[in-house]
Amino acid sequence: MNKHPVLSGLLLAACTGLAVPSSLAEATSPSPSLALESLANLSQAPLSRRAMQIQRWQTAEGARVLFVEAPELPMFDLRLTFAAGSSRDAGLPGLALLTNAMLNEGVEGKDVDTIAEAFEGLGAQFGNGAYRDMALVSLRSLSAVDKREPALALFSQVVGQPSLPADSLERIRNQLLAGLEQQKQNPGKLASLELFARLYGQHPYASPTNGTFDSLPRIGLDELRRFHQQAYAAGNLVIALVGDLSRAEAEQIAAQLSSSLPKGPALAALPVPEQPDVRRQHIEYPSKQTHLLLAQLGISRGDPDYAALYLGNQILGGGGFGTRLMEEVREKRGLTYGIYSGFTPMSAAGPFMISVQTRAEQTEGTLALIRQLVSDYLAEGPTEAELERSRREITGSFPLSTASNADIATQLGSIGFYNLPSSFLEDFTDEIQRLSLQQVKDAMQRHLSPERFVIVTAGPSVAQQPLPPPNAQPVVQPLAVPEH
Repeated sequence: MNKHPVLSGLLLAACTGLAVPSSLAEATSPSPSLALESLANLSQAPLSRRAMQIQRWQTAEGARVLFVEAPELPMFDLRLTFAAGSSRDAGLPGLALLTNAMLNEGVEGKDVDTIAEAFEGLGAQFGNGAYRDMALVSLRSLSAVDKREPALALFSQVVGQPSLPADSLERIRNQLLAGLEQQKQNPGKLASLELFARLYGQHPYASPTNGTFDSLPRIGLDELRRFHQQAYAAGNLVIALVGDLSRAEAEQIAAQLSSSLPKGPALAALPVPEQPDVRRQHIEYPSKQTHLLLAQLGISRGDPDYAALYLGNQILGGGGFGTRLMEEVREKRGLTYGIYSGFTPMSAAGPFMISVQTRAEQTEGTLALIRQLVSDYLAEGPTEAELERSRREITGSFPLSTASNADIATQLGSIGFYNLPSSFLEDFTDEIQRLSLQQVKDAMQRHLSPERFVIVTAGPSVAQQPLPPPNAQPVVQPLAVPEH
């Protein structure tokens, strides 16, 4: 039994972003006049967003800067985004990931443990990671000068002048090779690697982010230094900065970071991927389940149809329970625990992908059902009820994307990296509200086709069984996890 109804109501309102009724916020004890209201009576208007005044400029070395002043907390979040992901590996898969992982392994006079202890002693947090499009390096620090300045000095060294110790390279390389061995026992990962290889062919997006057994041993310190000199150049960088800083302080921080990096321009834009051959690839794997992946080329991040496709996919399979795919494949037939679809817009055309795991003997029927559901959805489009529900879900949850300074820094990094307008966040939610059924249907038809899927399956070859007929009531799912 809840002993604190007022506190619970306030916490619920805070977590959901709902406005707190004044009668609830001001209550100090139960009152006969305090009554629960139906959710149906809530306003249909989109929830308010955190206001952001994005300031932009460029450093002398060519780094692009996006800054939001946020004095509410005595701290700041810094996020550096380089065009230095695995798409820049240039024939050595794993080079981008290895370089990024080596940054905080050593600088002049400090090893990896000393660096970690120094950040911890200042109350600062360091982070890094490499993906297909980009490599990230981040810092969270208190904004007080006596904490900020030493944290930034060390951070600038780590990113701009890493010593790249040989023993650390061997250790991290061995960790990656061990990870590749473990991947052999993960049919979902094997299917994903094969899918990107089939979908992108000779395009840089086909490069496995974690490297290969052949490429990792060929990456030495010379390769790391060359990659760092080119890909971690100031002209190849977007700086996102959010927190308790003045414009002058933000400019000083950006200048300090930019000047500490190698000098050089932005790397050339990635080529446009070619349409892949429509084919199906099966990976034989002993299990009771089959992993099914379907993909086709989607859109780049700046595509004008982004909002319409986001909304359309939310209805098809991107919104969890209540989507077309989840209702037909899981709820009515009990074929899976979950099925999801999604666009991943990137610098070049990222994938549109559908993923599902099902019983091996129902692989063919499940695949045929998914393809039919996609075909029907593209032909018919969403219903008005589906559109309105998904519109409310998106606009209701969107304020969470800027709930913290770190969230804002992430958004700023994306806006800068993909050359989006400063008003992108406001434009996106406004467009979601305005989109019509026909606009969503037209956008989905422009970019997707039920005939263009590249399909990869990973599982056993077994005799197939027909699918059960759909049930009007949801199928009760077993409590056990899927068995591989």
